[in-house]
Amino acid sequence: MKDLFQLADSLRELKDRKKQLEEEKKEISSRIEAIEEGLSQSMIQEELESFNRGGMMYYLNTKLYVSAIPQRKETLFSALRKEGYGDLVYETVNANSLAAFVREQVEENEDLLPTWLEGLVSTYEKTSVGMRKGK
Repeated sequence: MKDLFQLADSLRELKDRKKQLEEEKKEISSRIEAIEEGLSQSMIQEELESFNRGGMMYYLNTKLYVSAIPQRKETLFSALRKEGYGDLVYETVNANSLAAFVREQVEENEDLLPTWLEGLVSTYEKTSVGMRKGK
């Protein structure tokens, strides 16, 4: 029983530490974003594409981020196919939705994967320890 409690205490300490580090990471990421914004604006103002300092080269890098408008996704897919770019279109299934669906199917099939799903999905179970505040 002593080992059980030691493991539980260790788990709690590590989860608490992980939470602290995640919060610290968010704060650092926010600061990095603000500094990158300021530095890029200064470089643009100084008309510098790049510069070297302290053994590092700093350079401007512009990326284009694109996402499909959710309500127009099917129209986009049709247009891409029509224009010969159908190879860009992939059908996907949300992993959490698929897991929930398969779980239901297994429950309805006497704890067995239905034969029509065999070879189409891989499954495994993982047992972990949940935690919440005690009373």
